[in-house]
Amino acid sequence: MTTTLVFGGARSGKSALAEKLAIDSGKEVVYIATAAAGDGEMAARITQHQRQRPQHWLTVEEALALADVLRRHDAPGKLLLVDCLTLWLSNLLFSEGNDYPEVGQITLPAAFHEQRALLLDALADISADVVLVSNEVGMGIVPYGAISRCFTDEAGRLNQAVAAVCDRAVFVAAGLPLYLKGAPC
Repeated sequence: MTTTLVFGGARSGKSALAEKLAIDSGKEVVYIATAAAGDGEMAARITQHQRQRPQHWLTVEEALALADVLRRHDAPGKLLLVDCLTLWLSNLLFSEGNDYPEVGQITLPAAFHEQRALLLDALADISADVVLVSNEVGMGIVPYGAISRCFTDEAGRLNQAVAAVCDRAVFVAAGLPLYLKGAPC
């Protein structure tokens, strides 16, 4: 079992690299999509991603219970591709329909802490190969608004925690991979 975190900015090529790693593995691929089509623009993005990937891959859509899906589809000889952790994080932050203040302390939903812990536990003992895609959102200006800053902080913390348990961490910029942890495959 090998776990790989592929992360980078928007349109960096991270999903393309993750999909190439999955194809090159020669394994049965389960594509775990965390996006939810909340509006027309996001629906179009989801459709574009669907068109890009091989039709024989099993696609599982899961917005919140990511660890459950990983465990349910875990088996030697499989590769589980999760795209993406930052959409999953956003889903968790807004899972209870909270209205967050522009300023002040943000109280994260209980599901956020629970699901994050379950994911990290699952990654530690899964027998399938796993490739996780995530955005690097903390390389720009500090965002305006409490929830935006909270999201940036939690995305950074999640990337650090996932990278710590993964065998490989790959940063992608301009379509070029930079292996920060582990050897290129």
